[in-house]
Amino acid sequence: MMTTYALIILIAVFFVTSVVGVVTGSNSLIAVPVMFQFGIDPRVAVATNMFALVFMSIGGTLPFVRQKKIDYRKLSPFIVLTVFSSAIGAMLVGVISGDGIKLIVSTAMIAVAIFTLVRSNAGVGDDIEPRRYSVPLTYVLVFLLGIYGGLFSGGYVTVLTAVCVGIYGMRYGEAVASTKLINVFSSAIATLIFMWHGLVDYKLGLMLGVTMFAGAYIGAHFVTKLNDVWLRRIFLTTVILLAVKTLYDFI
Repeated sequence: MMTTYALIILIAVFFVTSVVGVVTGSNSLIAVPVMFQFGIDPRVAVATNMFALVFMSIGGTLPFVRQKKIDYRKLSPFIVLTVFSSAIGAMLVGVISGDGIKLIVSTAMIAVAIFTLVRSNAGVGDDIEPRRYSVPLTYVLVFLLGIYGGLFSGGYVTVLTAVCVGIYGMRYGEAVASTKLINVFSSAIATLIFMWHGLVDYKLGLMLGVTMFAGAYIGAHFVTKLNDVWLRRIFLTTVILLAVKTLYDFI
């Protein structure tokens, strides 16, 4: 039985990470380890977090939908690929070790930070037209990332945002909005599989889900007012900090 103190800490952590995570993603890199610290079974923690992420993704998407910042036609292939790949990822829970996940995430965060620094004009410059190979490469990466997104989700949206900006050619504002919608489908299909396996703690998941919905909605409201340069700064700063943290945890 979780104590009131532990529940309050979890709610606070999930709220703060949801507000910031609208831009950066990677909420699960912080939230799920905190759940581990309170004695929640790792598989239940991952599944319950995924359940709550559905609420967060919806809350983060709504302000962008209202301001018509999402190109549904452009994103439809991404969503189809994500549904199938996230289902595959969710069925792999328990196959990859915790250390393996940490290594994958820390490597991805470092790669994203380097990529963002090197391609300083991506997402903020005028020349954002994708190159000839960009579309098929993006589709492949979206599918592969969807597998990881369904498996754990920690760092999934962060890397997906980097792909949308650095390879596909989106601006940061468009990429942030797009990845929120994509993550609705990724987390939802993974959650359905976790529910089928009986891994979701519904009582805790609903409390955290409502918290994440509110945090993401508030965060997205402010994000819609920021320009691409500031979104890039927030994104890059957070990615570097997460890269250091995940690498430190792994070592």
